[in-house]
Amino acid sequence: MRARTTSPRLGAMRTRAPRGLLLLLLFFPMLPPRGASAGSLHSPGLSECFQVNGADYRGHQNRTGPRGAGRPCLFWDQTQQHSYSSASDPQGRWGLGKHNFCRNPDGDVQPWCYVAETEEGIYWRYCDIPTCHMPGYLGCFVDSGAPPALSGPSGTSTKLTVQVCLRFCRMKGYQLAGVEAGYACFCGSETDLARGHPAPATDCDQICFGHPGQLCGGDGRLGIYEVSVGSCQGNWTAPQGVIYSPDFPDEYGPDRNCSWALGPPGAALELTFRLFELADPRDRLELRDAASGNLLSAFDGARRPPPGPLRLRAAALLLTFRSDARGHAQGFALTYRGLQNAAEDRAPPKGSAQTPAALPDGTNVSCSPGPGAPEAAMGGAVCWLREKVRRRWGIPGAPGEAGRCGTTGLEGWPCPAPRETPRLRV
Repeated sequence: MRARTTSPRLGAMRTRAPRGLLLLLLFFPMLPPRGASAGSLHSPGLSECFQVNGADYRGHQNRTGPRGAGRPCLFWDQTQQHSYSSASDPQGRWGLGKHNFCRNPDGDVQPWCYVAETEEGIYWRYCDIPTCHMPGYLGCFVDSGAPPALSGPSGTSTKLTVQVCLRFCRMKGYQLAGVEAGYACFCGSETDLARGHPAPATDCDQICFGHPGQLCGGDGRLGIYEVSVGSCQGNWTAPQGVIYSPDFPDEYGPDRNCSWALGPPGAALELTFRLFELADPRDRLELRDAASGNLLSAFDGARRPPPGPLRLRAAALLLTFRSDARGHAQGFALTYRGLQNAAEDRAPPKGSAQTPAALPDGTNVSCSPGPGAPEAAMGGAVCWLREKVRRRWGIPGAPGEAGRCGTTGLEGWPCPAPRETPRLRV
């Protein structure tokens, strides 16, 4: 087994006295989303990670961080002697393969890689990946205590998680929440952030006392978040942003009933699900046209959302999430953006396919091998109409990409675009 390297700061916790008891709170309405900033929920474009520990990282960083001396990573198909290799991940669930990119297959606190073939001495190291921080995480900051980096209420808990701190600061009416030394929580405002002093990302490397897969700052270092992360309701009007399931990055709890109003500028919306893990079919996310109340899409533990952009012809959406009495799972993270004009809405997403121009009797199109094993042969996927008239697309490598495809509505999502094919928006 891969043993975790212990931080030298774990035995030197901060002793600043808390100014209030940190309470575990079930829910408090979120503050209105603030303006965009680096790492903000409203500027997600550069982020490569949407899980707090980077388990979803699929980028190309292949060297360790400065504390690992910037050593090159071993290829995952050459690490069979270790616990994790491409052979131990045949379905690619952890992102391992014939490459040497940093990954987090075991749910550690951040992506890492092997640097030695034997398990003598130090044979793995963490990677420092600036773009692998979930939107809503604003960064690691120095906290000298004089003055404090975040000047609002504070508290401590031996069961601290990121969301416990966020919930505490939401209840107190603050915009920001900071976790420190694994067990301490501090609240503050944008004014505090403006005068803050950033620290290297790797300084915030201490594990949360309440969750082994989350980081809660460091010794004299605050990991600062926007409190709207994982809130149960909100009114989102920024041109783009991220919405997380309730309690994120913790798992959502049972009997949750949450809603978010989504109305960025523009005539239509584009959503992309970055994470989606619901416990069962009774845990359900609905997307409705805010004006008419019509159901546009619905997803649950059995019916997953599209792997690519989902475009909806609605200027505003109402998102509703409900979990049953047993519900516990990671939840979801979705990015959205408003489409500013009709021309942008008509343009298909890059890499997407739309249906052939000739439709019998103007019928709608469902383009799919459907769930389960793709009905496709090497070199092409099958696309058919609801009348079951089949059409073959020339899509190289289709078996790896095949799935329901479309552009709107409940039927599907974009898929790789075949070349020189007439197109028609469904």
